[in-house]
Amino acid sequence: MLYCCSDGCGIDMKVIARIHTDFTSKFGIPRQSSLVQELEGTVIFEPEYRNPESLRGLDSFTHIWLLWEFSANDRQDWSPTVRPPRLGGNKRVGVFATRSPFRPNPIGMSCVKLTGIEKTDSFGTVLHVSGADILDNTPIYDIKPYLPYVDSHPEASNGFALAEKEGSLKVNFPTELLRQIPTAKHDALIAVLSQDPRPSYQEDENRVYGMEFAGFDVRFTVKDRVLTVTEISEISHNIND
Repeated sequence: MLYCCSDGCGIDMKVIARIHTDFTSKFGIPRQSSLVQELEGTVIFEPEYRNPESLRGLDSFTHIWLLWEFSANDRQDWSPTVRPPRLGGNKRVGVFATRSPFRPNPIGMSCVKLTGIEKTDSFGTVLHVSGADILDNTPIYDIKPYLPYVDSHPEASNGFALAEKEGSLKVNFPTELLRQIPTAKHDALIAVLSQDPRPSYQEDENRVYGMEFAGFDVRFTVKDRVLTVTEISEISHNIND
């Protein structure tokens, strides 16, 4: 990716890695990182960046920042204002007052927990993280350590965002359907569903929604703040293939 400066020079943004997660489509991804700590991801470096020396000392940090690209955006243009889902999709605010993916430069950032650093035969040293709000195979442009003494500001204002974490739905997941999902994925999937994956302006109790997760199509309805899973089916492009 090449970004141009006003004086005509260019900044060549190199993809250093890609993250692999259980999300193969955008629908259902948590609205912010760390909302669902049960979500696991693996950062695999591109071959030219697999020098283990570049990670020396990283194991002393518990959390890291990932800087990445909204690579699944369909729109190439941008608007100075957007309609945040948090405001019901009806009120416009400035794009720079939001974390909307539709920006002049499609850069995202996520603070994730670093759960492990592993040396592998096939991919060199990889990073295991939790709490990522990122689509599978997303390009990573940079990794930086999270520093609580400067990165954490408990007194900061939340603006129009919620002051508390999301996750207000009760999840009704029939046992016979839950058994179709690998046991290791149960907690993460239920936590994601409790976040209410629907657009905030969608309140149709009769609508059946579909979400891709860990190679499965998960169908559900929502009524009276209860999300009920109605169907589970395996999809062909399993991320573990």
